[in-house]
Amino acid sequence: MDHPRPCGCKGRRTCLSCEKDFDIDRIDYSQIFQKLKAYTFCPHCNRIYPGWDTDTVMADHERSHNGDEGEEYSGIYIELDFITADEENRLMRGIDEMPWDISQSGRRKQNFGPKTNFKKTKIKPGDFAGFPQFSEFVQTKFNDVPLMKGFQTIEQCSLEYTPERGASIDPHIDDCWIWGERVVTVNLLSDSVLTMSRFRRNGEKNRYNLHFVDKYKDELIMNLPNEEELDRFDERIVRIPMPRRSLLVMYGSPRYQWEHAVLREDIRERRVCLAYREFTPMYIKGGSEYSKSQQVFQLAQNFWNHSEVNPHNLTSF
Repeated sequence: MDHPRPCGCKGRRTCLSCEKDFDIDRIDYSQIFQKLKAYTFCPHCNRIYPGWDTDTVMADHERSHNGDEGEEYSGIYIELDFITADEENRLMRGIDEMPWDISQSGRRKQNFGPKTNFKKTKIKPGDFAGFPQFSEFVQTKFNDVPLMKGFQTIEQCSLEYTPERGASIDPHIDDCWIWGERVVTVNLLSDSVLTMSRFRRNGEKNRYNLHFVDKYKDELIMNLPNEEELDRFDERIVRIPMPRRSLLVMYGSPRYQWEHAVLREDIRERRVCLAYREFTPMYIKGGSEYSKSQQVFQLAQNFWNHSEVNPHNLTSF
């Protein structure tokens, strides 16, 4: 099952459609994770507290989490109500006026960014022509977030999750050769949850291209703790709430030392997110590979009217 199925899934990735049509047994990450001790990140006080249900933990904030002082979990920034209801409506109107492409695990996507080959570590502009104009204000609002200082968007991706297709995304770390430290998501239409689980290399030095981090680790926002410092998270998972219309920025240890997933069980209504990526320091001005990305930076300054032109550009994932 390594080849794409009609639904868009391949390999171990599945959706409700191919599980039924091809009699596939899926890996039930929810069941696996619920055997571990769950903690939830509270966006009001930026600490984690025991509990699986994010709504309950967030509500407990008003009661000072029942006297629990919580634990530190650095590398997560959540800004509630980052966009207004009117801005959300404007975004969704523009997004739904554009064509969707099928993706894996029951998702649909719209990609705007350079063409990348993660295995061969090669990049080229491809059909990239910039971003839809209706979403320009989101990137402008990034300038008001101190943590986003210097963030230069070079990929914007719309991802749709619906319960009808059993949409999800398996535990993973975003590629570390090309995508930079800050992984940014704007959550639309409904609340959801990001589930974090500890990643250990176990000799897999090249997985997720993590070995490239050694080339720019001195430029990270947050120093990465050693494995011994993270041992306290053994047999734990951390649940990160993604409330509707919120901004989530993941960086530092959660970006490089934890896998993140969206569980099927956490998609109860249609959810659309806008995912934003920046280049690694190697590909920004002054970096060793800037000559290969300079044209992409120029194209990323363009914002086009989707009602007049509709470039169909896909970034390989």
